Amino acid sequence: MSKRRPPADCPHPSDPATRCPGTLPTRRDAPLDPPPGLLRLNETAPLHRLRYPDGHEGWLITRHSLVRAVLADARFSARSELKRVPAPRPGADPFIGEPALPGWLVDMDRPEHTRIRRPISGPFTMRAVDRLRPRIRQIVDEHLSAMREQGPPADLVASFALPVPSLVICELLGVPYGSRAGFQRAGAVLFSLEVSAAQATEAMAELDGFLLDLVRHRRRRPGDDLLGRLVSGTDLGDEEIAGLGVLLLTAGHETTAGMLGLGTLALLTHPDQLAALRADPALLPGAVEELLRYLTIFHFGVPRTPLVDVELEGRLIRAGESVTLSLPAANRDPAAFDAPDVLDVTRSARGHVAFGYGVHQCVGQNLARAELEIGLGALLSGFPGLRLAVPVEDVPLAADSGFYGVHALPVAW
Repeated sequence: MSKRRPPADCPHPSDPATRCPGTLPTRRDAPLDPPPGLLRLNETAPLHRLRYPDGHEGWLITRHSLVRAVLADARFSARSELKRVPAPRPGADPFIGEPALPGWLVDMDRPEHTRIRRPISGPFTMRAVDRLRPRIRQIVDEHLSAMREQGPPADLVASFALPVPSLVICELLGVPYGSRAGFQRAGAVLFSLEVSAAQATEAMAELDGFLLDLVRHRRRRPGDDLLGRLVSGTDLGDEEIAGLGVLLLTAGHETTAGMLGLGTLALLTHPDQLAALRADPALLPGAVEELLRYLTIFHFGVPRTPLVDVELEGRLIRAGESVTLSLPAANRDPAAFDAPDVLDVTRSARGHVAFGYGVHQCVGQNLARAELEIGLGALLSGFPGLRLAVPVEDVPLAADSGFYGVHALPVAW
């Protein structure tokens, strides 16, 4: 929080929940830990006044139990025309404060959210993802074999963490993998914190046009991929399917790629946890949950807006006041997890909110879990001497993106 002296008319300056708003803490002291200023907020109150980049005064919620409660509360809207970003992000300007783009269910409330989400729920169930596991394992093995043949050093992001989830989501959707350079570049622009509104608009138009062409092609030649099933088996319009495809394609590879790279960095810098995993591979599913909790790559939080006045923890949140739910702070809340700042692959991290919570909980979470479990398991077993090829302070971190991670991860073995 800002340590500026509150103005004279600021009520109750000593009360952390009512004093004059500060800005969102974003400065990290350690690459794998949230900003210390963010973590300290849980020591004082479950919610805090927050000043947004546009000058609006709203709220920041850090307590795990309260984050889950709000995410499950239909009085808090996810509609994009009501949202504000908690940290400066010029590229979001064309989309925040405006109605949701066609197909972008993350920016919708029920019933529209339900209408868009229901047709894609089936391919992402645990049963459906289990059927994909052999193919995911094949993709992982092929990329690790190619990395081994190339020899060290290698950039784990370029060789493994980025192409694996990209190819998986391409095959699931029915997107030509040969187009990856274009959609990966445009997706990176879309989620960047540093691009202009014009650059983000151009990237979105490029992605929309690319997916719309594919959708129209499926109208002429239906296929058994997800785009084909949406075209032939739903009443969604072409623009809605294309927009949904953009969302699944970009978020579907960016987030898992970030977790594969950052998760590997976490294990390589915690040799005791790495040794525990290698000694007992049965720990891997739980370790994936712990890495998701510990790292929480959606690092700025989730925006919500109350449609009516709501009382939380004795505080009145007025209709229209922006609320930011800090997922990193919630996942490091000592009231929810013992020793939350310790990476422990043997703990149960059940209940973490890395994928959100409630009706907007990430539709692709089962696929992401499978990719992480298979990918990390094969990497650790196939490269017993895996190590960083550069000092940890030289690893380029993706703090300039809406999804935290590493831009590159030089490794040797």
